[in-house]
Amino acid sequence: MMNFIIRVILLLLGLVFAASLAVAVMLLAAVWGVRYAWGRLTGKPVTPWVMRFNPRSGFDKFRNAAPPAEPTAADVVSARARGESVRSPITLGPADDVTDVRARPVRGE
Repeated sequence: MMNFIIRVILLLLGLVFAASLAVAVMLLAAVWGVRYAWGRLTGKPVTPWVMRFNPRSGFDKFRNAAPPAEPTAADVVSARARGESVRSPITLGPADDVTDVRARPVRGE
């Protein structure tokens, strides 16, 4: 019996949700209809409701941002902890430090 009551309650909740969703859609359609009728009555063009979205704007925001002029104290500390230079994240040493590569003569053509 309890299983049946739970099913009835869930069915009623689903009907309430569907009805509220239908009311929201009808309200939106009514607002759009009034807007369209007002545009026809006044002779002004009715522009559609759109959300303008440019995916490049997020990338442009960070690409165009200027880097800080001087490194902050946190940049210096983190660079030193990684064993890197503050100005360049790549530490370049002399070519003699490379031990896992054999030098070969250059072939001329």
